[in-house]
Amino acid sequence: MADDSHIAPQDLPNIGYFKGREHYYPIRVFYEDTDFSGVVYYANYLRFLERARSSYFRLAGIGHAELLDRDPPLAFVIRKINLDYKRSAKIDDVLSVMTTYDVFKGARLLVTQKVFRGEELLLTAGSEAACISLDGRPRRAPKEMMDKLRPYLLEG
Repeated sequence: MADDSHIAPQDLPNIGYFKGREHYYPIRVFYEDTDFSGVVYYANYLRFLERARSSYFRLAGIGHAELLDRDPPLAFVIRKINLDYKRSAKIDDVLSVMTTYDVFKGARLLVTQKVFRGEELLLTAGSEAACISLDGRPRRAPKEMMDKLRPYLLEG
């Protein structure tokens, strides 16, 4: 994982926090996230969800760069995702993306995410990520990665 020790904590980007096995990632909606009407463009929720999943990994002690530095290098890809839009977010809203990593089986990681504005649920998402080699073949997650994620999973 990248060494951020030389940077003061207040100068680091916010990567959220854990509450039990749930990871919460705060997001402010900026103008660039919206369409002409000031409503978040539907595809930008995918960016919010990705940032939250990546921040979850980093906070759990797993860096994407360290996966690429392995022999063989590994990466994660989203194999499928299901989104259910409930309400619209708008410019200047403060959102929170709640992420749980639920089950890791072989190369597959099942993820549940929800986007909230305060207590109001705006979106739910279920995705399946896959751990792959850079040639696209499914690979089991490394033991040290599994050890870091196991406390947060529904089943190990």
